[in-house]
Amino acid sequence: MTTTTRAPGPGFFAQLLDPAQRADPYPLYARIREHGPTRLGETPVVVLSSYHDCATVLRHRAASVDRHHASIPLGPTPVHDLAGSLSGELTGTASMLFLDAPDHTRLRRLVAKAFAPAVVRGLEPRITAIADAALDRAAEHGQLDIVTDLAYPLPITVICELLGVPLADEPQIRQWSTLLARTLDPVSATVTGSRPDPAELVRANNELHDYFEQLVRRARTQTGDNLLSALIAAEESGDALTHDELIATCALLLIAGHETTVNLIANTALALLHHRHHLAILRTVPAFAESVIEESLRYDPPVQLIPRIARDTIRLPGIDIAAGDLAIMLIAAANHDPTVFTDPTRFNPARGDRHLAFGLGQHFCLGAPLARREAAIAITRFARRVVNPRLTDDPPPYRDHLTLRGPATIPVTYSEIIPI
Repeated sequence: MTTTTRAPGPGFFAQLLDPAQRADPYPLYARIREHGPTRLGETPVVVLSSYHDCATVLRHRAASVDRHHASIPLGPTPVHDLAGSLSGELTGTASMLFLDAPDHTRLRRLVAKAFAPAVVRGLEPRITAIADAALDRAAEHGQLDIVTDLAYPLPITVICELLGVPLADEPQIRQWSTLLARTLDPVSATVTGSRPDPAELVRANNELHDYFEQLVRRARTQTGDNLLSALIAAEESGDALTHDELIATCALLLIAGHETTVNLIANTALALLHHRHHLAILRTVPAFAESVIEESLRYDPPVQLIPRIARDTIRLPGIDIAAGDLAIMLIAAANHDPTVFTDPTRFNPARGDRHLAFGLGQHFCLGAPLARREAAIAITRFARRVVNPRLTDDPPPYRDHLTLRGPATIPVTYSEIIPI
């Protein structure tokens, strides 16, 4: 799969946002990386793409996620409402995704127990049962779409059960989540197709907020053994969690708790279908799944970019990121940096886990243990039970998202789905 791209110039950011790049953005990433750190014209926006630059900023004490540190762009800019789209303004009270310490620290502490490795291990039988049930349904229908039938149902079911959300509400939740995930994308004034409808986003945000208001109200009178009940108990005990923070945290966990994992499962399955010798190994050696997942996170990460705002000047080789500047770190490009990864365009599960797919520093992905385990179980059950799967579309169609990148659908043919 190859894509012809031009070297970065004034319009390279628009190229990056162009949906035509979704099937294979990596040649463009390579050209951007070769160009080095780049400021978008006269704007306070810097694009970083090397492993060193991205890792440095992610760990830097002056790198913030709080929109209030961002400077206001003056004059025309190729980035339309970028700071607003990444700020969490739609949710009212910002979630921990957009908070620095100490607020981020206390909110993360309250939620972290639900995603601890020991807790995730306890979920393995349930995750396996959900994956097998999804494949059983596909076998009954006689057709399999890896995204629709496996990658999506598994993580949405898990996060709904963790939060105590009725699974019957899943179709509506999926609609809200799909819309609100677009607020994580930067938006170019020159690529009109990349602009979500603001009115639609506001409506989805308000409806999701109202939904959790009602869910919390019910949960206060019907205590259950789930994360939502635990967060309510923390709020009622005065453990530094306000009602608005509770609602914002639930919305974040619902969206972040499945959107990225859907892409991780789908991207991994697609890589295995393109590298069938690894799929064959996985079929007989389930432990191989851990290495496959780590390489998939590097090779085709579900989160392609991470933003940070400089509270103070951050100095990098070749560029200074001034206080108030927005740094867009192209994690997917950094994960293919040839100065760190030998033959980076090759899918090689023997590499290890030096990738930046979950970030670094205090905002390292809270749900990483759960995402890894869900994806490992999903692809293991797929490899074990689906005999001779073959892509019907290559490349498959991709979702419109840039930040959260993954196929919209992966229909496959197969000889058999082996019963349990």
